[in-house]
Amino acid sequence: MARKNLLSGLTSAELPAGNPSVSPGAAPTPAAAPTLGNRGAIGAVTRSIEHLKSQIGEARTLQSQLASGQAVIELDPATIESSFVADRLPGSEADHATLMESIRTHGQQVPILVRPHPAEAGRYQVAYGHRRLRAISALGLKVRAVVKALSDAELVVAQGQENTARTDLSFIERALFAARLEERGFDRETIMAALSVDKTGASRLISAAVKVPRFVIEAIGPAPKAGRDRWLELAERIEARQGIDRARSIVEAEDFASIPTDERFLAVFDGLAAAKSKAGRKPGGKASVWTAEDGRKVARIQQDARTMTLILDKKAAPEFADFVLSRLGDLYAAFRATREPRE
Repeated sequence: MARKNLLSGLTSAELPAGNPSVSPGAAPTPAAAPTLGNRGAIGAVTRSIEHLKSQIGEARTLQSQLASGQAVIELDPATIESSFVADRLPGSEADHATLMESIRTHGQQVPILVRPHPAEAGRYQVAYGHRRLRAISALGLKVRAVVKALSDAELVVAQGQENTARTDLSFIERALFAARLEERGFDRETIMAALSVDKTGASRLISAAVKVPRFVIEAIGPAPKAGRDRWLELAERIEARQGIDRARSIVEAEDFASIPTDERFLAVFDGLAAAKSKAGRKPGGKASVWTAEDGRKVARIQQDARTMTLILDKKAAPEFADFVLSRLGDLYAAFRATREPRE
């Protein structure tokens, strides 16, 4: 695919997740364990491993950039805008603080990629490096950047390929990015190139993002532990009776935003499981069976104080259900006639 290698002259190695904590060329050393808080020792070990992987990838990228003699300039973060298509959901403040501390201690060792703003002179748009830009802006520093002229399609392909190469976007972030690209009018070829998927993969991503209401996705966040199947199951639970209202009540709860993103997913997922079960229960007690004169058990009837459910057995009486449905108007008119006062 032609767009697949559009940045091959810019970075030949995998693109970095953030900022390394060792100098270029130095052997990576284990980082100090992050603050545990409520995540426990397992979370700390996982984060340390991911940090080491990030260091190795970033060192390779930096060496490649230096060897190729690319021009890196310093820009005022205030002159740089985010990409016009978001590829991430808001991350945790803990991750943001960790990246800030790394840059404060070691400096920004990997440049971001920007393009000249298509409509405003002297301004730029980010292709990738949004998290680094945010951290550097918060520190009040200049950001080191490579400036490259990119079309809209080239920008989103570069943006998507950088994240795909690092495989650190969650499933729902990839799905939402694909859906946003389609909403912007990009063709499937561009979406496929940006996410490094085939036509079927692109369709599945977009389908997953549109089946779950956008407000639910944004409230939950990236939820990296929840994969495609669980997001699709969540969509089915939301489609159940009153599912959207129940989901809204969960995500708008006062303490919902304060819990980790994977726990937010589970809160909605489990909360809607209970709602779905409740909605699926039949009203009233045991259903009664209505038997026709010819002995066939044509219908089951179940009712409570508010509703009556009539279930017609199409196997026992083929086409009877269609006949009843076609006569509902006549039946209701006859009922009204019995209720009207006689003169």
